Amino acid sequence: MNEKQLPDHIDHTILKIDTKNADIEKLCSEAEAYSFYAVCVPPYFVRNASMLLKNSNVKVATVIGFPLGYSATPSKATEIQKAIDDGADELDVVINVSAVKSGDWNYVQNDIKTVALATQMKGKIIKVILETGLLNKKEIKKLCEICTDVGVDYVKTSTGFNGEGATLEVVEFLRENLPSSIKIKASGGIRTTKKAKDMLEAGANRLGTSSSIKIVKGIEKLS
Repeated sequence: MNEKQLPDHIDHTILKIDTKNADIEKLCSEAEAYSFYAVCVPPYFVRNASMLLKNSNVKVATVIGFPLGYSATPSKATEIQKAIDDGADELDVVINVSAVKSGDWNYVQNDIKTVALATQMKGKIIKVILETGLLNKKEIKKLCEICTDVGVDYVKTSTGFNGEGATLEVVEFLRENLPSSIKIKASGGIRTTKKAKDMLEAGANRLGTSSSIKIVKGIEKLS
């Protein structure tokens, strides 16, 4: 791919527990300056970010059920509604890994279907976070089947908070087990230009990273 196109695939991210308003202002300013596709911020800061970026092409993404995913399905749907009301364009929603590990696939499917419906009925984008570092291939494949049946927009590898983050192996496995209509977001541990490019070449469409500036500066050094 053209290295200069890399910022178009980046969700410039800050999700630290001690994030401050000043951090969000800096994040949004950087996203505009480097033409990143989106910022990804905690739900508390969605309204602030959407106001800061109201005259920009940068999208606002936030996280739901984050980072553990085992909040009740109605709670996730309520979080989604609030985030959309605050100005979110994209919702990155954590699945219930506990339900997966318990083999309660009916619950898992209902959870994903409910949050997808709550998002897509409002014309917004949903990214379903699998937390692949905690799952085996059989579980990941089953989740790909559910996401395909539901018709989600993206499957996302990880929160970056639990287990291993994105790997080339898991991105390739997701691409093999998802239809082309469902895109992939790789996140967790993407800190270099080379790894960012490798993820996209392996099949990712979007990257979630807090090292966006470092990655872009790496591109500039190559040009």
